[in-house]
This record gives sequence, C-alpha cells and structure tokens, in this order.
Amino acid sequence: MKVSRIAGRAARTGFALFAAIGEVRLRVAPTPRARARRMHALCAEVASIHGLRVAVIGALPDEPCVLVANHLSYLDPIVVGAQLGCFALAKREVASWPVIGPAASQLGAIFVDRACVHSRAAALLGSIRALRAGVPVLNFPEGTTTDGRALLPFAPGIFGAARIAAVPVVPIAITYGTPRAAWIGGETFLPHYARTASRSSLSAVIRVGRAIDPYSFASAHTLAAHARRAVIDLLRPEPEDPHVPSERFVIPPPRPDAVLPLAEHRLRVA
Repeated sequence: MKVSRIAGRAARTGFALFAAIGEVRLRVAPTPRARARRMHALCAEVASIHGLRVAVIGALPDEPCVLVANHLSYLDPIVVGAQLGCFALAKREVASWPVIGPAASQLGAIFVDRACVHSRAAALLGSIRALRAGVPVLNFPEGTTTDGRALLPFAPGIFGAARIAAVPVVPIAITYGTPRAAWIGGETFLPHYARTASRSSLSAVIRVGRAIDPYSFASAHTLAAHARRAVIDLLRPEPEDPHVPSERFVIPPPRPDAVLPLAEHRLRVA
C-alpha cells in the first residue's frame, strides 16, 4: 500500500510539473504575476496530492512584500506557495533536479549560490525586479534547513532588497505535525521524499506576524535581526491561560499505607 501510494503521488506530481512547464511555455512572454499565479496553482495541487493540510494563523499579504520564514524542509515553499502566488529563492542545486528544476525555473524561482558573490547579487536583483512587478518574494534567510530547535542567524541580503524596493517584510513561522518532516543531517532527497509521500497525510501550520516597515531600521542588518526575533516569537507556543484549571499530575494508585489517606482524587493545578 505504501509503495503504491509513493509511486502514485510521484507520478501525479511529475504530471503536474510537466503540465505547468508546458502551460507557461505556451504563453507569449508571460508576466511575473502570471508565473506567480501558476506557481500558486501548482503548489496547491502538489499539496493536495500529498495530503498536505495547511492551517494559516494570521493574514498573508495580498501585496508585494518580502516573506521571511524559518526553514525545515523542501516542503516549505510548497506550504507557503499553496497559499499565495510568490517567487521563492532556492539554492542553485535545485535548478539541476530533474523536472523540479525546470518547472521551478519556468515559474519564477530565483536560484542562488550563497558561496558566490556574483550569484547573490544576481539573486537580489531578481528579487527586486519581482517585487517591483508586484510579486511577493519568499526567502529563508537561515540559508539552510534545520530541525527547528533553534533559529540560525538571518543573512541580511534580502532585507536590503526590501529596502530598495520599498516593500514591507512579513515574518512567518512554519511548523509541521511531525519532526520527521524536517530534511536535515545530509539525508538525500529521494529517501526523505519516499518517507514523506508514504504518509496518508501531513499537517502544517503557518503563523503570520505583523508586517515590518524596512525604513524603521537603520540598516539591512538591524532589520534582519528584528525579523529573526519576530519569527522566534511566532515559533514559541502560546502560553496557557493561567485562570483555566488544567490536569497536571495524576496521583498513583493507592498503596497499603496505614498512615496516609487513600489517593483517590486527581490533583488539579490552576
């Protein structure tokens, strides 16, 4: 059953990617917004194929902005892209992935080699052009995926682009229903994808923070630090209401003790 589920989902995803490539290529000089809309439709379809259920807490913007998020998995841009049309920055290696790379390229992905100064500069110029064309840009400023237990420092580059393009920065936090969704530790793509696609469903939550005015900060570095703190706050679980009693401990079954009374109640702590 799991093998057939994996194979079926992979085949349907491949078909969706080829269909998206063909549709964009048939257009005459598709606009950035048209590419973003098609990427949105593709991400929504891929999420549906894989039983990916996404809940959004807060309001995602409907205007050009820089979206900055924590980075856990290759699923992250699909989770966000299924909610709105946007261009995403992706590592250069993705461009060489079969089918996925060409589709991402056709649909507006901005590839960057973070070790190359010229590549970073080209990616920032591409981001500025997209923003000025009215398309939100999604970036993962940590630069790599993590297990989610700590947030790495944010690279300042995309925040400089937000200042140049005069668009707000919107912090978002992504979490999944299982820690196994994280793609870390040098694991190759196919084994992780097979494990993910074998699941009947997978839940994800996007928490959206308040938009940040890029000109409220003296530099891209201070803006990046502030956005990082905002994402950290979004990742923290909401505190429980101290006025609502909650069951904390259960006293163990009664023991034969002639002195202590029988423990037949549950301890409730406010």
